[in-house]
Amino acid sequence: MLQDNRKKGKQKKMQSERDKKGAGLADEDVETIHYWIYSPGDGACKWDEFCKRGIMGLGWSAIGDLSQYTSKDEMKTAMKAKIDPTKTYKNDAHATWQFLREMKPGDVVFAKKGMHSIIGRGVVASDYMYDTTDTEYPNVRKVKWTNIGEWAHPSQAVMKTLTDITIYTDYVAKLNALVDDADTEQEDIAFPEYTPEKFLEEVYMDADCYDTLVELVRMKKNVILQGAPGVGKTFAAKRLAYSMMGCKDQNRVMMVQFHQSYTYEDFIEGFRPSGTGNTFEIKKGAFANFCRRASEDPDHEYFFIIDEINRGNLSKIFGELFMLIENDKRGNALQLLYSGDKFSVPPKLYIIGMMNTADRSLAMLDYALRRRFAFFEMKPEFESDGFREYRMHLANGKFDRLIDCVEKLNTIIAADDSLGEGFCIGHSYFCNLKEITDKVLSNIVEYEMVPLLKEYWYDEPIKVKDWAEKLRSSVK
Repeated sequence: MLQDNRKKGKQKKMQSERDKKGAGLADEDVETIHYWIYSPGDGACKWDEFCKRGIMGLGWSAIGDLSQYTSKDEMKTAMKAKIDPTKTYKNDAHATWQFLREMKPGDVVFAKKGMHSIIGRGVVASDYMYDTTDTEYPNVRKVKWTNIGEWAHPSQAVMKTLTDITIYTDYVAKLNALVDDADTEQEDIAFPEYTPEKFLEEVYMDADCYDTLVELVRMKKNVILQGAPGVGKTFAAKRLAYSMMGCKDQNRVMMVQFHQSYTYEDFIEGFRPSGTGNTFEIKKGAFANFCRRASEDPDHEYFFIIDEINRGNLSKIFGELFMLIENDKRGNALQLLYSGDKFSVPPKLYIIGMMNTADRSLAMLDYALRRRFAFFEMKPEFESDGFREYRMHLANGKFDRLIDCVEKLNTIIAADDSLGEGFCIGHSYFCNLKEITDKVLSNIVEYEMVPLLKEYWYDEPIKVKDWAEKLRSSVK
C-alpha cells in the first residue's frame, strides 16, 4: 500500500511538472496537444498486435516499471547496469522518459514503418501503464487508432523509436494531410470556460472599460492595445480573446511578435527552401495559414494577436492587406503577390496588436495603417478595485509606501513635456508577488525602476538621483 501511494504521488508530481506553465499568456490551464512519431517495434513488427489491443508499447523490459525512475539519468544508469555498460543510452533514456512523463491523453501519434512509411494515426487514451501481458513490450499506453493504412512518408523519417514532433508544424501538417483526417478527435475536446467575469478578476480593468474594448474589437475588428511598459498589454491580450470566445480554445488564437526582420514572406507567403533543400517553393506565412483555418470555421470567432506591432516594418509586412483587414472589406479577395492565389480575411477574425508607447527607437505607425485600427489606451491601474484587493491581501506597509511613491512619480512623468502619460510606470512590475521581503522590493527598485528612470531622464541626472532616493527610502 505504501509503495502504491508513493507511486501515485510520484506520477502526480510528474504530471504537475508537465502541466506547469507561466500565467503571462493565459494558458496555464490549457492542455496543448503534442504530436509524436513512433515505431511499433523493429520494422513495425508489433503493429498488428498493437492495433488489435488498442495500445502503443515500448520495450526495455530489462529495466522494469518505468514509473520507478525519477529522472532520465536514473533510466540511463539502469540501462547501462542491466543491458550494456559500454553504451550511452542518451536517446533511449530520453524516449522512455517522454513516454512515461511527457506524453499525455489527447496527444496524437503517427505510427511509422522504417523511415519511408506512415502506417497509422491515433490518439493517446491513457496514462502510462506497466503491463506484462507482453513480457517483451511491458511499457504501454492505450491508443485509439483512428487511421490505419500505408502512406509514403514525405522525405525520410527519423530513426528513433519515439520523437516529439510538435514544434515542426509544417511536418505535422504534412502527416495530417497524408491520412486526410486531421481533426477527427479534436471536435470533442472540452476547453476550459473563460468568462468576462474571470477576465475582470485577472486583469485590472473596470467593467465599463472592458465592455468598451469588446465593442471596439467586434465593430472595428482591428484594435491596438497601447501603453507604457508594465500596464499589462500582453497579459490582457489572450485573456480578452478567451473571454470573448467564452473558453480557452487555443486553436482559435494565435500570437506572433513583430521585429525588425519580420517580413511579408513570414506573414503572408514567400519562397522558402523545399524539404530537400535543393529547390524553393512558395510557403504560406503565419497570418495566411490562420486566415485559412478561420475561413473553414465561419461560425466561430478567431483572434490573431501581434505583440510589439510597431517594431516591424508594417508597410512591408502587411502588403496588400492594408485594404483587406478593414472591417467593411472582410470577405473580399485579392490576388497574392507570389502564388497568385485569391486571399481574403474572414469576417470573424479579429486582430489585436500591442504597442509600447515608451520606446523612442520605434517609428510611429503610418497613417494608412493607423486608420484601419482602433487604439485603446491601457494605463497603470493602481487605483482599480482589483489592485486594491491585491494590496490588501499582501498587507505590507513597505509595499504600500512603494506604490504610493510610484503613483506620485507617475504624476511627475505625466506632466513632463518630454515624456507624458505614455511613459508612466505600470502596475505589472508589482504583480504576482507571492511573498513580500525587503530583498524583493529592493530588487524591483534597483534593477527595474531606477534603470527605467535613467532612460527616461538620461539628460537630467539630478532628477533621477532625487527619485531613486525616494523609491529606496520607501522600502527601507
